[in-house]
Amino acid sequence: MKFGPEAQGEVAAPRDAATVLLLRDAPRGFEVFMVKRSGLSDVLGEAHVFPGGKIDAGDSSPDVLARIDGMDQFDTGALGEDLPRERAAGMFVAAARETFEEAGVLLARGARGDLAAARARLNAKQSLVSVLTGLGATLDAAALVPWVRWVTPVILAKRFDARFFLAVAPSGQEALHDDHEAVASVWLRPAEALAGYDNGSLQLAPATWMSLQHLALFDSIGSALADARSRKPPVIQPHGFALEGVRHLALPGDPMHQTRERAIPGPVRLKWDGRKYLPA
Repeated sequence: MKFGPEAQGEVAAPRDAATVLLLRDAPRGFEVFMVKRSGLSDVLGEAHVFPGGKIDAGDSSPDVLARIDGMDQFDTGALGEDLPRERAAGMFVAAARETFEEAGVLLARGARGDLAAARARLNAKQSLVSVLTGLGATLDAAALVPWVRWVTPVILAKRFDARFFLAVAPSGQEALHDDHEAVASVWLRPAEALAGYDNGSLQLAPATWMSLQHLALFDSIGSALADARSRKPPVIQPHGFALEGVRHLALPGDPMHQTRERAIPGPVRLKWDGRKYLPA
């Protein structure tokens, strides 16, 4: 798996990003939607990830914010960050936009028309405003529940400040990868995805693996959402270091991390075994 080149010299500033854990009920327990990134990608190539991507400047534009349902009641503190109203709302817009681009699922109200054709127009670089206007839709920010925030370690040259959201997949919409940035997609129970990582059939980045570990603790979508709504999203920036020649990542709660309190359930230190990160 390509996690990206290690930083050389000056450390890059992380770029704002949004990631969505799209959830649905299933007979044996709830599932999460994952896409497999193209092997041509220079970051997380061939890994299974949740839909998401970089936040664009246009995500905070007045025209786009005007297409958010209930923007006048938008909770600027939902992310647990001291951000201007427009920038905070743009995080939700980016999460909804990326979910539509990468999974074909539109988290919106009032949409009428061909969603597949609208997705194709968006992926062909038509503006989000024009696509939403054509559908008569407004984005449903309330469908996105902030969950956790991951910041890429300084050891990597490409860095992201990613806000992870939980969202329930709307009924009547089929999630499907875009066959460009993502070459496959699958619905899996968190435990199934973790088993796939253990047996080598799935490649997962540390943030994805830790998120699945956390998600697997809940017995229902409702309990996961209730947990997310009960607290502000914790911030996790792994600290990379070498121990006896082996690469490690310290997470909040580990003695090697500057944050002494654990941020989320699960291990607080991971080590690289030559193929993937495992609990140390």
